[in-house]
Amino acid sequence: MSTPPAESPAIITTDLIALDADLGTESGTVIESLADRLAGAGRTTDAAALRDAALAREAQSATGLPGGIAIPHCRSAAVTAASLGFARLQPKADFGAPDGPADLVFLIAAPEGAGAEHMKLLSGLARALVRPEFVASLRAAPDADAVVGLVHEALGLEVPGPAAPTPTPAPAPAPAPTAPVAAPPDAERYIVAVTACPTGIAHTYMAADSLVAAGDRASVPVRVETQGSSGGTSLSPEVIAGAAAVIFATDVGVKGRERFAGKPVVAAGVKRAINEPDTMVAEAVRAADDPTAARVTGPASPADTAGRAASDVGWGTRLRQILLTGVSYMIPFVAAGGLLIALGFLFGGYEIGNSSKDIVLDNSLWNLPDGGFGTYLGAVLYQIGSLAFGFLVPALAGYIAFAIADRPGLAPGFTAGAVAVFVGAGFIGGLVGGIIAGFAALWIGRLRVPQVLRGLMPVVVIPLFATLAVGALMFMVLGRPLAAITSGLTSWLSGMSGTSAVVLGVILGLMMCFDLGGPVNKAAYAFAVAGLSVADPATLRIMAAVMAAGMVPPLAMALASTVRPGLFSEAERENGKAAWFLGAAFISEGAIPFAAADPLRVIPSMMAGGAVTGALIMATNVTLSAPHGGIFVLFAIGNIAWFLISIVAGTVVAAGAVVLAKQFVRRRTATPSADDLVPATA
Repeated sequence: MSTPPAESPAIITTDLIALDADLGTESGTVIESLADRLAGAGRTTDAAALRDAALAREAQSATGLPGGIAIPHCRSAAVTAASLGFARLQPKADFGAPDGPADLVFLIAAPEGAGAEHMKLLSGLARALVRPEFVASLRAAPDADAVVGLVHEALGLEVPGPAAPTPTPAPAPAPAPTAPVAAPPDAERYIVAVTACPTGIAHTYMAADSLVAAGDRASVPVRVETQGSSGGTSLSPEVIAGAAAVIFATDVGVKGRERFAGKPVVAAGVKRAINEPDTMVAEAVRAADDPTAARVTGPASPADTAGRAASDVGWGTRLRQILLTGVSYMIPFVAAGGLLIALGFLFGGYEIGNSSKDIVLDNSLWNLPDGGFGTYLGAVLYQIGSLAFGFLVPALAGYIAFAIADRPGLAPGFTAGAVAVFVGAGFIGGLVGGIIAGFAALWIGRLRVPQVLRGLMPVVVIPLFATLAVGALMFMVLGRPLAAITSGLTSWLSGMSGTSAVVLGVILGLMMCFDLGGPVNKAAYAFAVAGLSVADPATLRIMAAVMAAGMVPPLAMALASTVRPGLFSEAERENGKAAWFLGAAFISEGAIPFAAADPLRVIPSMMAGGAVTGALIMATNVTLSAPHGGIFVLFAIGNIAWFLISIVAGTVVAAGAVVLAKQFVRRRTATPSADDLVPATA
């Protein structure tokens, strides 16, 4: 590592250290005291400005870490030299760590235009704090000189003496951004990750090291790209292409997000990667093996590509991300609840919905109802499914709010969804209520409050007042109008017949096959499942059209690659074998590798097949009472013969269209392999 010039002051000196000091039990008083120390040492021209900058960063996300450590940090024009203030506290102070207050506190202060070398030193300290032996040495240090020695040793610097300090060269704690990670052996299964925090000084690099260590413990290598102020390793396209999954541990927009498009993704704030790295790695491994897992959407917006914060992303893109978050978290409730309801019908008959509650409450395994065990089992399954399905709208609204305001948005979001159900506003009410709840929580969280209330904000103040605001608004102003819209839409759909119903089927089929799991696909699917009601045949027809059309793309690509294998690469032919099962199970993503490699010829062909299937389903009055499952829920389908005929017809049309397109429509660019490019899904 090249080091700061000799005339630069040492990053930490004894006058910046307070050992076994009583600086109060609140983070604000500790930060203020350390800012004063930096001012006394001539490291800042304005202690109050430094304090306010650090507190502003603290308000974005608490800087307390597990193990009794806190690293408040900021960049400020008032800082004259990159500096570390250190306090070993007695008593400890609350910095919002999940396991309690901190006794070791580093205030990391960087000038507004800090040079790359200074930023490397500051980030190097953050990485050192991940090492238990370094933390133990700080607690055992007998005096301030010992602390200075430990910090300089961790950073690869000489302890400054009376003469002008001249740090000695040492390996850089953060790799140079111009040296991309080399591709690993082909046989190695690994995960890639991106870490980034608003200031890019501390959490970015601690999260990276925590994930790498967690990967080592799980025997799953993790290769990290740090997008921080001191640079970092950039992941090469080969490494990204071969990764099983990606972890985004960021509090800001991911630079070059489109590079990861199509990869199974686990996304959270940067602090979670520090606090729960093993859990995140385990989730990424599970996502890699789950074809229905959330995936990176792309291409990225220009704002993301430019590396700006998430709040700077265009509102169209931002709103899409918010809604997709809600839908993605809603789907497990839909799948579990809907399939259990369908199983209830299988065992107890379709009339079980009218009497299941009484059967469950009045009977047991030792007191079976008149219909015997089958009726009782059907009632139990139906009730479990109904309860799970009842979370559909609250989960949608709750996680929309979560996407806007993080955890403080969950309570008001779920409440908004519950109110939407209560007043009859349904899916539309959940969308509107979730957005209002999220922005209410976000606005309240940005209010400046006294230090004593800061710790209560995310767990008491924000949920309380945001819930009150959105609940009152939904009940008193928006509930009835939204319920009227929902009721009108339901009545209109129920009255559809003949040509109008066929047109709706065509539209739904086109949407399901347009982006194969992306926003348009998910919008059509959410529309169908949110309105699903066994008492309304129109909603059952819509559900049938959506699922049947969604099965067409993978089945069509499987058929095309089997009938005309010469038109497809070896990788595509292998993908075609798996696509048979994926299509049969209603996993539209099975067609993604084909669409990624040749979108202009594959996607229009799939849309043609989906439109045929959707139209036939609606024209022949096929119904479906389960929201997922493909051919594995044939028992929940009305008019099974036409359901299967519609799928076969759409599959043949789509496969024929793609074969003709590949044979007679010339591409302008060379075809990349399916491994080189994967498009976005939700």
